[in-house]
Amino acid sequence: MKKIILLIVVLFAVVSCEQDVRFNDPSFQALKNDVFWRAIDSRATLASDGSLLIEAFTSNEVLSIKIHGIDQDIDYILGGGNSENAVYELKENLNMIIYRTDGTTANGQITITKYNEVNETITGTFKFNVKNVSDSELVNPILSFRQGVFYNVPVKLQVP
Repeated sequence: MKKIILLIVVLFAVVSCEQDVRFNDPSFQALKNDVFWRAIDSRATLASDGSLLIEAFTSNEVLSIKIHGIDQDIDYILGGGNSENAVYELKENLNMIIYRTDGTTANGQITITKYNEVNETITGTFKFNVKNVSDSELVNPILSFRQGVFYNVPVKLQVP
């Protein structure tokens, strides 16, 4: 009897095991004000002038990062009066709240760690602060994105 019970327990253990593997590829995520934030969709567009626009989307948010180049292992500085910048848009009810990297002080960076021309994907890291430029005073004046990572985001070439 003990052997039958042991056999049934082993049989249930083997049958109930499953592999629930989920791949997060492509991925775009960061800590937004120290809270985990992940996009449900992301894409990048490479323009004919060499500039790159990376966009990440949730159901009511859009995060856009624009840099001029796709050189690997170079820190592109966001803000500070240069053309590299980040914009975060949040749609709440009927209101659009917009945050941007400050135009006068450099307050962030993005680094491309890998550009795969064969698979047309891009991987890298980022961190920055964005300032509220909307009229709404009911939201944080500054948002911080830290420990940001984008992985195998598909890159499309923009046709002029």
